[in-house]
This record gives sequence, structure tokens and C-alpha cells, in this order.
Amino acid sequence: MASKSYSNLLELASGDPPPVCRTAHFTPRHLLPSATGSFLSHSDSNSELDPSFSLSSSTPRTIIVANHLPLCTGRRSDGSGWSFSFDHDSLLLQLRDSLPSSSNLTFVGCLRDDIIPPSDHDEVSQHLLHTFRCLPLFLPAELHSRFYLGFCKRHLWPLFHYLLPLSPELASRFDRSLWQAYVSVNKLFADKLLEVINPDHDSVWLHDYHLMALPTFLRKRFNCLKLGFFLHSPFPSSEIYRTLPVREEILRSLLNSDLIGFHTFDYARHFLSCCSRMLGLTYQSHRGYIELDYYGRAVNIKILPVGIHLGRLQRVLSLHETESLVARIMEQFADKTILLGVDDFDIFKGISLKLLAMEQLLALHPKWRGKAVLIQIANPARGRGKDVKEVQAETFAIVRRINETYGTSNYRPVILFDKPLSFCEKIAYYVAADCCLITAVRDGMNLIPYEYVIARQGNENLDRVLGLSVGSVKKSMLVLSEFIGCSPSLSGAIRVNPWDIEAVADAMDSALEMPETEKQLRHEKHFQFVSTHDVGYWAHSFLQDLQRSCKDHLTRRCWGIGFGLGFRVVALDNNFRKLSMEHILTAYRKSKTRALLLDYDGTLMPQSTIDKRPSSKLVEILNSLCNEKNNSVFLVSGKSRRTLSDWFYTCENLAIAAEHGCFIKLKRDSAWETCVPLVGCDWKQVVEPVMKLYTDTTDGSTIEDNETALVWSYEDADPDFGSCQAKELLSHLESVLANEPVSVKAGPHKVEVKPQGVSKGLVVERMLSTLGAKVLQPDFILCIGDDRSDEQMFEVINNAMTGPRLGKNAEVFACTVGQKPSKAKYYLDDTIEIMRLIQGLAFVSLTEQEHGRSSSGSSIDFDGMIQVNDAKGIFD
Repeated sequence: MASKSYSNLLELASGDPPPVCRTAHFTPRHLLPSATGSFLSHSDSNSELDPSFSLSSSTPRTIIVANHLPLCTGRRSDGSGWSFSFDHDSLLLQLRDSLPSSSNLTFVGCLRDDIIPPSDHDEVSQHLLHTFRCLPLFLPAELHSRFYLGFCKRHLWPLFHYLLPLSPELASRFDRSLWQAYVSVNKLFADKLLEVINPDHDSVWLHDYHLMALPTFLRKRFNCLKLGFFLHSPFPSSEIYRTLPVREEILRSLLNSDLIGFHTFDYARHFLSCCSRMLGLTYQSHRGYIELDYYGRAVNIKILPVGIHLGRLQRVLSLHETESLVARIMEQFADKTILLGVDDFDIFKGISLKLLAMEQLLALHPKWRGKAVLIQIANPARGRGKDVKEVQAETFAIVRRINETYGTSNYRPVILFDKPLSFCEKIAYYVAADCCLITAVRDGMNLIPYEYVIARQGNENLDRVLGLSVGSVKKSMLVLSEFIGCSPSLSGAIRVNPWDIEAVADAMDSALEMPETEKQLRHEKHFQFVSTHDVGYWAHSFLQDLQRSCKDHLTRRCWGIGFGLGFRVVALDNNFRKLSMEHILTAYRKSKTRALLLDYDGTLMPQSTIDKRPSSKLVEILNSLCNEKNNSVFLVSGKSRRTLSDWFYTCENLAIAAEHGCFIKLKRDSAWETCVPLVGCDWKQVVEPVMKLYTDTTDGSTIEDNETALVWSYEDADPDFGSCQAKELLSHLESVLANEPVSVKAGPHKVEVKPQGVSKGLVVERMLSTLGAKVLQPDFILCIGDDRSDEQMFEVINNAMTGPRLGKNAEVFACTVGQKPSKAKYYLDDTIEIMRLIQGLAFVSLTEQEHGRSSSGSSIDFDGMIQVNDAKGIFD
């Protein structure tokens, strides 16, 4: 069986350390001089760069990659060429303006309106790169349609917003050809990045669900690239996400990033749950940061909502045009209370639900008839199709019905703007509105409430227009759907379930009727958060964490393994390496006094095996090792001494440590000894009912009752629920056993209660003391384990290496199973490789017993060893 973790085992088996993670010197390809063609122009006065700008510079840069560049494209008025300018509505441009190091930013993406003919692509690329630091990717129209309107908008966008393709009318069924187009475009993005990237110095920040396959293509080319990804849409729960046929490919690709960002904890939690359920990965919190261990790489999770561009918003608020618009709105609605909604015209924004709530408000609260006005600004939908047309038709019908029922000749309860408004016009409505109402049924972040809060803070000129005195306190009210990303950060908002029409209507009434002082306090709370967590804060925090996540890149050894989107990088510490079979067998033959400590569960026996009883082949191998007169073999297990005595009765010379070292016997016919003074087990009467309670409420969990220990196992339970229950059980037992002489420990898929002082490290101490009593100093030690409890053995062995209890120039092999942080110096991938190793040792022992010890340093005949594929039969 080939190793599942490395593609070049011959290199690793040689014992030579692989290269440290380095990226070869890379020169960007896009080094042509800046274009000066007359058919190009730019209208942004701040777009010219320093003439010394060079892509070959070794100065660290950040390359921002997104589906669309922050540019607007158009023809010159005379039709003689192309005109380009920055798109000030683009988040990427706002990000650039908010960072102090914006001069080191480069953008890669598609033009929003890709109307450039192929003959002009090269010259346009040069112009945009040297003038705007934007490198465009030109996609064929048919490929772009299949990528964006196809896979992104027909599959990912609905699924991430919890819309399943239960029928063709609800969402599109999975189309493999669209997925292939998605992967192809992501690969083209990677190819385009090669033109500007300097992987030794640059950081790459990818944005949103359009580019979720891109991390794999970049990681495959540059194993140590500093790579971040931020998802601007929701990430669905595992029950929804797992319906996607390419679910694992996307997860594994995202995990090729160093830092993955989400707006809310819910989105991050859903992602982590998917990693747990589909890939078997676990996460941990380390000094406030959430980390996933993925083949030795620490993948960090960032939770931080994006902010707004305060400078831009305040500049618009200061415009004379804004003041004029606010004055006109206040004059038009002088005696009205304004509720404001600003949404895209698509199926997830809940516009129709909001209108039904407005209708309910007018029906249940007649006092608002003739007084309350809902101004709904409906931005153009970003997608297309039948569903958008249906939403628009339903919206128009509800608006017409409400206005006909409750409207008069000089009063319309609902005013709908279904055409684009300028940013200045929207800001004017923010300033004038008494309450902002966002009732999306599912949304990523939604910055409308943030903009509303800042607009309501206003300035002195706007206060004068609104008739407010100088220095007067400001107030605002928000009614927000609990299903949008900004909802958790605006704790003073009234949160609603948009599907509950009556509740939304009541929330609208409460918001309008709320005492003025309460409105002021809520506004102050929101303003404090929004003004300190702007887009600059978000970008700076993400890039700072990206640098922190990558600080160990150049100190680790990396290998790329796998094919296609299953590619990943294995990263290990320089002092942590795979155990070379040839090296250990040579050391074994040279040695004269050997000590072997072998963990059982998860090491000699796979954790997934239901029947843990050893096979006859395994017993035969252990006997071959034990019968060698120069060997001392200890089998260490958490099983009871009765079970182990029964299983290994035929192993006469095997030393056994039961219940993690609580009981030890040196030979089959020896008496069991205890490593620590044992106390009574009265504590079991307290622990067992507690464990039984958690067993009854956790399907798949079991209790193992040993002589001195109780173990609650959730190996067969739901992984997320089992882990949650284990944490609760651990806390519960620690509280009830505070005064008992026992310890409560959490292990892989289990919680264990055992006497204090019992550890596997005691087994190593006993082994060394036993050999010392015989005046023997081992010159070969092999210790293998797979979980946290085995780290105690590795620690004792490492300490013994500096003392007198080992022979001079002793060879010590502390080996863990799998690539993970460990006190062991070596690792093997799985139990199959462990069995191959001890078969090799057993073969050498049999050879020595039959032919006598060969001369020191003689070569090993590997042809006589049982091959790795034969090791599978050991577990049968």
C-alpha cells in the first residue's frame, strides 16, 4: 500500500532531509513598458502611479484577486478608443483607499464590462497595469457566461443562500460542464497571476465564492505563498452544503489558503462543521485564534465583518447636492414618518415580505395610516432569470394593492424606486429616514445599515437642513433580519424573523414608538462600532493576521501531494521527519540491548476496527520480537488487564501495561504490579450516573468500565454533537470530582477518568529501571504511539537521552502515527506502515535466531521482508 501522505517515498526513505520550504527565484513575466497608445485614456485624477513602479521590485506587495476589477470601462465620446476610471462603489477600491500601504496593492480580475476586442488586449493590459495597477483577465464570452451566470449564479449563489434544487423551478440541477468551466476560469486566474507575482515577497488575497478553486492552483505552483481568502457571502450549514456534488473539492481547495475569513461566527462555524463531517478534521482555539491542522499546515480562521468607507461617505454627506436633496425630501414628507428599505431586486432580499409587513402595520395600527411612508429603493438584480421576474411582478402587485387600499390623493404608503439611484440620492434618503428596515431572508453582510447609521450622524450643515440645533444628540432605528451578516454586530437593532409578517409589523411599530432617549442610546452604540470598524480596520486586520499565519513558512519543510483539486501541501517541522525503514532496521541490527514500547489502540490496531482482538499474525510477530534475547518488548494499552491477558496469553515474554500503565507485568507468568498506590473506586458511584446521562442523550456513545478507570467514548456518535457533549461532560466531571484523587482527561473521541499520577510515562520509567537492575543500558529504543496519552512516553524518553540510563550513542526512535504536533521526532502515516515496520524488525529477529548475529553493519536483505501490501492481512 502506497503512503497516503507522500508521493516520493524513496526520497524520504533515504533519510536525507527534504528541502526547507523555499520558492525559487521568480521573475514576473509582465515587464513590458507602460502602454501609451492614443486610444487609451483614464479619467481618474488620482490613478497615475509613481513612474518608478516596477513589477520586479523585491518590496513586499499585496495582490488583490477578485472576479471584477475596481474599474469602469467605456468608449470615448468620439468613439476613438477606450476610457477607464476607478469604480468608487467597489469594495476593493475602498479597501485600497483605506490602507496606508495602498501603493503596494495590485489588482487582478476581469473587467466588469468586457467589451475590449482581442486585438487590443495586450495594450489595454499594459495600460491598466501601469496606470491603475490593475491586471485584467480577458475571458471568452461563452466561457465567462458558463462560469459566472452558470456555475456561480445558478449553483453556488442559490446554494450558499440555502436554496436547494428540489425542482427545476427553484434552482438549477448540477451541471458538470458548468463546474468544469468554473475550474477552467480559476486556473486562468492562476495563470494570469504568474505575470505579476513575486512569490518570495508577495501576499495574495482572494475574494469571494467565484474563486474558491484558485487556492489549489496557486498552492500547487508556490508551496509557501502567503495566501488569504475572504468569503463575502454566507457559508451554509453542513446539511445544505453537503448536497453539492463537488463539496470536497471546494473544501480542500479553500484549505490550501493560510487564512480564511468570514463575516460572522455562524458562517465560520458552518465551514468548520463541514470540514469535520466531510474531511474528518478537527479545529482548536489557540490564544484566541481558531486553527485547523491540515497535513501539518495551520489553516487559520478569521471572523470579522467588513466595514464601510467612512471618508467617502462623509465626503458625500458634505456635498451641497446632498443638502439640497435632503431639503427636498424633508419638504416632500414634512408631516410623514419615513421608513426606508434599500435592497437588490432579487429573491433573497425579502422585499415582498417587507411590503406585506408594511401592509400588516397599516392594518393593525390605524394610527400610522396617512403618516407612515415606506420608501423602498430596489437596486437592479445582479442575476437573471425567471425568479427575478417573478419577484418583480409580485413586488409591483403588492405595492399597487397597498396604495390602492390605504392611499389617498395626497398620500402613498409605499414609494418604490425600481431604477438605479445615485449614491448621493441614497445617502439623502438615509439622512431623512426615521427607521431603516432590512428584511433579507439570507444575505452575506449587507452594509446598508452601517451607511444609514453614519448618515444619521450627519454634520452641522445637515443638522441645519433637518432643523436640529447645534450639538443636538442624534438618533436612528434599525429593524434587521436575523439572517444577515451585519445583524450580530448591531446589537441595538430590533432583530426579526422576516418570515413572521406580524412580528415584523410589530417591530416597525416598536421602532417608531420607542422613546427618544432609547433611540439616542442605540444610535450611539451603533455609531461607536461602525465608526471604529471601517473597511480600513477590516483590511488591515486581515492582512496583519495573514502575515502572522505565514510567519513559519520558511522554517518548515513542504511537499506537494495529490492530483487535481485534491492537491495539498504537507508541512513539517525541520526536526520532524518520516521514519526511514532502512535506517531503523540497520540500527536494530547493530544494537545489542533493545527496548520496544508499542501502543495498541490506534497504533497496532486501527481505531476504525470494531473487533479490537489481535489477529494470529500480529501475535506471531510480537512473539518473534519477544523471543529475541536482546529485546524487551512492552505493549501499552488502555484496556483492562483481564482483556490483555486473554488476548496475549500465548506471548510468554511480552511485558504488558494495562489501563495506561496503572498495571504492569513483565512476563505472562509474572504477577501484576501497580505503578501508583491505588485508592478505592468509590468515585465510580459518582461518575457512572453522570456518564450514563450523557450516553442516553448521545446516540452512538458508550461507557467502558475498567478496574481503575471509566471511559466515555463517542467514536460512533455524530462528530460535532459528540465533541460538544464531551466538552460538557469534561466540565461536569471536573466539578463533581474536584475533591477526589482522580484526574479527568479528554482524548480522541473519549473522556476518561482515572487515578491521579497514572500515565504511560510510568511504563517507560519502569522499563528503564528494570533494565538498569540487570545492569543493562539499551542502545536501541523504539517507542510508537498515536494520541495525546502517548506524548508522556515520548517526553520521558527525550529526557532519558541526556542521562546515564541509555547506552553510549544509543539510537532512539520516538515515533507518532500521522503528521501532527508531537514530542516525537519521527512519524509514520498509519497502522499499515507501523505493521510493516515491526514485521521488518521481526524478520531481522528471526534471521538472527536462525543464523546467529551477523557482523555489525552488514546490509539488510529487504527482499526477504514481508511487503507492505501483506500487512493488511495482520488485521484480518
